[in-house]
Amino acid sequence: MQSRNPIFSDLAALMTDAFSAAQAAGEEARSVFRAQAERMASELDLVSRDEFEALRAENDTQTSRIKALEDRLEALEKKRTRKPTRARAASKASVTKKPAR
Repeated sequence: MQSRNPIFSDLAALMTDAFSAAQAAGEEARSVFRAQAERMASELDLVSRDEFEALRAENDTQTSRIKALEDRLEALEKKRTRKPTRARAASKASVTKKPAR
């Protein structure tokens, strides 16, 4: 049967207490750092992830609408240049046909 050495028992208890204290200090430092970072972020007036994603979705929607309108405008302009209207054709005819004197 082994006997317990009181020096090793005391040393093990001391190490366990030191580890617990170091772990608690690490957690405290982490929470202080997080609070400081949140305070700095609020002072910088940064947007949240949800707000950013909502604006991104709105931007994507608007971009696709603009693209559709640009395509529609281009099609209308092509249609207009291909097929002159009657008024335009009549005005060209009157300009080219001058009465002879």
